[in-house]
Amino acid sequence: MPRAAAPFLGFARLLRRHAFAIAPEQVAGFMRAVTLLGPRSMNDIREAALATLAPSPDRRGEFEAHFRSYFYGDDKPSIEGEEDDETRIKDDRGTREDESPIARQEKGGELSSALEQLSSRDFRQDADGLVLFRRKLASALPTRRSFRTMRTRSRGTLDLRRSLSEIVSADGDIPSPLLRRRQAVPRKLLLLIDVSGSMKLHTADYLKLAHAAVQGADRAEVFTFGTRLTRITSALRIRDRDQALARAAALVDDWDGGTRMGPTLLAFLSVPRFSAFARGAAVVILSDALERGDHADLETAIRRLGARAFRLSLATPLAGDPRFRPATAALRAILPLLDDLVDGSSVKNLTDFILSLARPAPAADAIWKRVS
Repeated sequence: MPRAAAPFLGFARLLRRHAFAIAPEQVAGFMRAVTLLGPRSMNDIREAALATLAPSPDRRGEFEAHFRSYFYGDDKPSIEGEEDDETRIKDDRGTREDESPIARQEKGGELSSALEQLSSRDFRQDADGLVLFRRKLASALPTRRSFRTMRTRSRGTLDLRRSLSEIVSADGDIPSPLLRRRQAVPRKLLLLIDVSGSMKLHTADYLKLAHAAVQGADRAEVFTFGTRLTRITSALRIRDRDQALARAAALVDDWDGGTRMGPTLLAFLSVPRFSAFARGAAVVILSDALERGDHADLETAIRRLGARAFRLSLATPLAGDPRFRPATAALRAILPLLDDLVDGSSVKNLTDFILSLARPAPAADAIWKRVS
């Protein structure tokens, strides 16, 4: 890329770091627009950015502040709520930020908060039943009809090209018709794992399950969320589980801290490459869904995820208690949007559920209304 184009690419990266939804095509369009305009002035660059990067009206002021900060060298914009509410996104293809951890300790499994806490995790290998799960997963996932075709002897459509070729080869004789049918390919599996303090007792098991899923499925993606969003798929592609989990532990900064489930899921959806992982996929969220404060962001995120996914499931360890009912305001709001609300209190329950995703089941709302 020409050196002169680097500032424009850097500005797009800056906006992405602040959760602006910008696709690669928009960045290319921005640079083409700058070329067409000359540019004769900084206002031309600004107009090209507004036209191609298209910030939403409610974030126009923030966009202008970032533009002036980046191109004019103004002070870093002070955006209301940035310190507490901005969700940071870490892609495992990128570099790691150097930040000092907060020295606050929180007892896991009992409290859920929106306060950020940065820490590390260590995983130990133990005996479990994930080997069989890994072997069965590829054939157990839901399938879709691919646009690629394969030859078949029956129950297909006429392969006109090959049939005509056979007729020509046989000097006009009409052989048996040759058939093709569309291939059935497994759908993607997307795991979104809550690593906040209230899920501390289950995080290690969930990460081991995620490693088995990445090893067993052709297309599996894994993200963690707490106060931040981190993609750990590349780490889990390492075959040795100890090494894979150690690599994942180094990537994630917000182990056992607070939870911002709604904002982090919205941040996931704001990155076009990430939201594409959910399109047509079996999406499983491993979380207790204990959202503090207003749950409007969570409801919006679940609605948008459900619109993209083939099947959207929430696995909560709270459902392991026979007395559990989806009684919190957040769970009541998202229950009609879920395909499944299941017990996520053990690896056995989770593996059985994931292996059953190809089988139809009543909607979560219908099941829990009968239980209640």
